[in-house]
Amino acid sequence: MSRTVRQIGIAADDSLALPNRGSTEPIRRGLARPRDPLRHWRIAGVALPFAFLACVEVLVRLSVLPEHLVPAPSTIAQTLWELGGARLGRHVGASCVRVLTGFGLGAMLALLLGAAMGLSRRLDALLDPAFQALRAIPSLAWVPILLLWMGIDEAPKITLIAIGAFFPVQLSVVAGIRDVDRKLIELGEVHRLDQRALFIRILLPASLPQIFTGLRTGLSLAWMFMVAAELIAATRGLGYLLSDGRETGRPDLVFGAILLLALLGKLSDSVLKAIEAHTLSWRDTATDQRSSRSVR
Repeated sequence: MSRTVRQIGIAADDSLALPNRGSTEPIRRGLARPRDPLRHWRIAGVALPFAFLACVEVLVRLSVLPEHLVPAPSTIAQTLWELGGARLGRHVGASCVRVLTGFGLGAMLALLLGAAMGLSRRLDALLDPAFQALRAIPSLAWVPILLLWMGIDEAPKITLIAIGAFFPVQLSVVAGIRDVDRKLIELGEVHRLDQRALFIRILLPASLPQIFTGLRTGLSLAWMFMVAAELIAATRGLGYLLSDGRETGRPDLVFGAILLLALLGKLSDSVLKAIEAHTLSWRDTATDQRSSRSVR
């Protein structure tokens, strides 16, 4: 009799537990990460450069493109391999250090001056005409002045890179602060926020999207100005490889340096883009709404 009661009790417990197990499955499914609607397009975007290089390889091997002007990607890869990991690493490392140092200095100064000009219309009216005039000067025009003032060491190279990164970041900071919705500022004034709290809690978060756009633009210009800096009075770096390949008539070395510049520029921009996505994860934009609808 007691065994029968125990069996009935166990069966009752199992029957009660089964609905609970089944009910947790929809919850677990609901908590699963939504599928990226652009997954196939992202994969195609990664594969597109490799497909282009494969087409160039075929066209060069079929003698459609002259190899002395457009070397095959396999020849470029062999040239970079023959340089050796240590030698190639020194060139890449020198360029990366210069870009990171120059971009860091230029962006930091641009953030400080841009914020001051965005908060003070008097300071903006005083400095903006000079900054706009300096921004129009080409990168190569700065080279003789910097060489005259600083010599041929690392200082003029880093300064030139900092100049290239400064102006887009400064412009984006000023525009980002000026474009903040007036209603948000009035809301802060209603809550009696002082100038410091108003800047930290309202102006800065609202202008961050535009500031990150300026940072990414400044980073790309830093790589461009780095090439201009290394074309003159440099003994190592990717710009030096470009100059060396041009002077020795080696297009494989020139294209190899260009491909490395493209790869490093893309990697650095991806890192900054990931930082932007993490910092601005609180946003609820129209793009997020469209992606969520497509997932549904």
